[in-house]
Amino acid sequence: MLGKDLLSVSDLAGEDIQLLLREATDIKAGGRLSLLGGKTLAIMFQKPSLRTRISFELAMRQLGGEAIYLSPAEVGLGERESVPDIARVLSRYVDAIAARTFSHQTLETLAAHAEVPVINALSDLEHPCQALTDLLTICEKKPDLSGLTLAFIGDGNNVAHSLMLASALSGMNFRIASPPGYRVREEVLSLARGYAAANDAEIVLTEEPAEAATDADVIYTDVWTSMGQEAEAEERRRAFRRYQVNSELVSLAREDAILMHPLPAHRGEEVSESILDSPRSVVFDQAENRLHLQKALLAKMLGSLEIPLPGY
Repeated sequence: MLGKDLLSVSDLAGEDIQLLLREATDIKAGGRLSLLGGKTLAIMFQKPSLRTRISFELAMRQLGGEAIYLSPAEVGLGERESVPDIARVLSRYVDAIAARTFSHQTLETLAAHAEVPVINALSDLEHPCQALTDLLTICEKKPDLSGLTLAFIGDGNNVAHSLMLASALSGMNFRIASPPGYRVREEVLSLARGYAAANDAEIVLTEEPAEAATDADVIYTDVWTSMGQEAEAEERRRAFRRYQVNSELVSLAREDAILMHPLPAHRGEEVSESILDSPRSVVFDQAENRLHLQKALLAKMLGSLEIPLPGY
């Protein structure tokens, strides 16, 4: 079951994910409010944010708690003050920390020295809150995650890592098409393959976008150049040129396939504008669902919320 921290999707069991999705659905329908009165979340970001920051702040407020945003200049994570010292100080003030960092190692150090829960709000290795939100969005459009096929077209980045793990834990097939040199990390792939084998799911790596997209239920893409990789932008555009998600590629998927993107999108680059704004696109449902999923997560981690199993 979910422990003190959420740094990786692998910190969850498949049962945890299903319970969080059910609770998020209930919260979205208007249930379980005012659970976190007197609780405070510190939001500490090294990178810019729109959806992640506002969804965490609103989630705490709408659950009856408070959120305090700490800018990079105010904290100087690992520069003005050491990460262990920041963790110890914040543990005396707040009930949880949501951190968005360049290095996943920074998150691990923060969690190791904090007495309160630490939530990964994005690192270079994973983006677990986004992946859990994506599963919630798919659940709203499809009756059952088990047996579905998600095709990720693009960089084997933090979002791809978390989605691969979340898919494998949920019994969803995961395919990823990436150019040479931009595959998912081997240690994450090995972990995901173990989960997939236990849940009758399949993981496929390919260099061919068409192979990944054919008969897929979900087509997913993300930016080719993530924050902190700006110096590689031109090189990445050349490498990913044939990995754009467009009408031709989407036509290979199932007739009722949906298009997903975590945003922000570079329209006309990794995804054509016509597809991003098409009826297949659920990108703004994804954006909204960050709020509801994070409410469920915060309620579970800070409110000791016990979510009953079906039939009990």
